[in-house]
Amino acid sequence: MWLLRIDDLDIPRNVKGSADGILKTLESFGLFWDGEVYYQSRHIDIYNDIINGLQNNKLIYACTCSRKTLAASNRGQSQSGIYPGICRDRQTLPAAARNDGSAAIGTTVGMQEVEQLREQLPRHDPHALRIKADNCIITFQDELQGRISHNLAEQDGDFIVKRKDGIIAYQFAVVIDDDLQRVNHIVRGFDLLDETPKQIYLQQLLGFPTPGYMHVPVIIDEQGYKLSKQTQAMAVDLTSPDRVIFELLVLLKQNPPIELQQAPVTELLGWAIEHWNPVLLKNAHAVSCDY
Repeated sequence: MWLLRIDDLDIPRNVKGSADGILKTLESFGLFWDGEVYYQSRHIDIYNDIINGLQNNKLIYACTCSRKTLAASNRGQSQSGIYPGICRDRQTLPAAARNDGSAAIGTTVGMQEVEQLREQLPRHDPHALRIKADNCIITFQDELQGRISHNLAEQDGDFIVKRKDGIIAYQFAVVIDDDLQRVNHIVRGFDLLDETPKQIYLQQLLGFPTPGYMHVPVIIDEQGYKLSKQTQAMAVDLTSPDRVIFELLVLLKQNPPIELQQAPVTELLGWAIEHWNPVLLKNAHAVSCDY
């Protein structure tokens, strides 16, 4: 089965009619999904119920750190972006400021520095929710990228599952979605590979099965940027779906026969399904689009 999910949790950024536009685009390319369309925004109560359960088990905590606070804590660190545990245990002492002066897992922030940062945090500010990341190795076998091992605590630290504005974080929502939809095989872009260990960690915490993963290369422009709205990439051409599909098969190194260049969409998709060979993309992170 091929399931269609609309990631519409970031409600302030949702554009009216954009979801319908996605459905029409897929239909124009002969891509028809199985079952009903799954909208994340219709499952917010489920996400919050699970977050409440994790909070009750003291696996999640409130974080009032601002970007300025985090920038100050990361100054001089070899790896930026790793949360230093400032708010991890506000009732006693944060992990980075225990009495013995030991640093939080994956950080080298000193006790005095963390205490100073804590004193600057207002107690009743809006807060995000972070999951406590254990010091463990998450390992999985990606069908294209090979064996991946990741120390969550050392390489990410405690990560956000609900933002300060109340919006559920992507990596948390998709774990719930995958379980609700009984997803057992995920094929997606290489740019999401780094999020996978976080999702597997959440699956383990929640007792969910872990799907198989295949992270395919993303398409980049001449400057090396992923084609997206953020980089002002042109919208997909809905007037020539057959040409677009053929060019995509070429980009993905599937070597479609030249006689298919004028074939209708149904024939192109039929050939692609029958001859799909992901081995040709082994260990590739990106493919360049130079036209």
